[in-house]
Amino acid sequence: METENKKNMRQTSILIMLLLVWVTTTQAQNERKFVRQGNDYFEEAMKDTSRIDTTQFNKAEIEYRKALDKKPNEVKWDFNLADALYKQNKFDQSAEKFQEIADKTTDKIEKSRALHNLGNSLLMNKKLDESIAAYKEALRNNPADLETKYNLLYAMNMKKKEQDKKKEQDKKKDQDKDKNKDQNKDKDQDKKDQDQKNKDQQNQNQDKKQEQQQQQNKISKQNAEQMLQALENNEKKIQDKVKKVQALKAQSRQVEKNW
Repeated sequence: METENKKNMRQTSILIMLLLVWVTTTQAQNERKFVRQGNDYFEEAMKDTSRIDTTQFNKAEIEYRKALDKKPNEVKWDFNLADALYKQNKFDQSAEKFQEIADKTTDKIEKSRALHNLGNSLLMNKKLDESIAAYKEALRNNPADLETKYNLLYAMNMKKKEQDKKKEQDKKKDQDKDKNKDQNKDKDQDKKDQDQKNKDQQNQNQDKKQEQQQQQNKISKQNAEQMLQALENNEKKIQDKVKKVQALKAQSRQVEKNW
């Protein structure tokens, strides 16, 4: 009886183990099913190279997330998700995901790939300094990666063009500033010239007024002299008349005495 019980217990234990294995296998198959479905959507989106099929890439993203919910530490699926985000131009999210992969993986090649793609995401977001740093870090983990070297040179060239453009803009600003300064200086000089011109005109008017006043005074003096001369002449004539009358009177008195 005891042997039979042991036998039944052993069979039950084996059945439980088989069920656990079956559940695990089924779960793994479901995870891979999500990944396969995501890959199908991804490949479908890649067929048309003339446009970005964000709808298919978004479907792929959803399937990859489902798989990662079941198995979060699967680096390959993380790469797939990050690629799907990148293809949708979700560069902030893809950069964050590639950074996570680079931080948690210990494999230098995988780390280099993650940093390379991180650099691409940052570059697409115009974050040139950060992308250059990511490419350099990728090359430290895989110095032979020619594609990363090319992207690094490309980012550095863009950085140089940006700096040259800024220098040109700063130079133009300085030139405009100097030009405005010269214009203001010319305006100040024009104002000074106009003020001096007005002052000279005022002086000329004043001089002219004084000259006219002097001329008037001269004429008045001449008139006064003429009037005085005329008065003197009249006075002389009157005196002459008076003398003649007095002379006639004297003669008359003298004649009367003689008579």
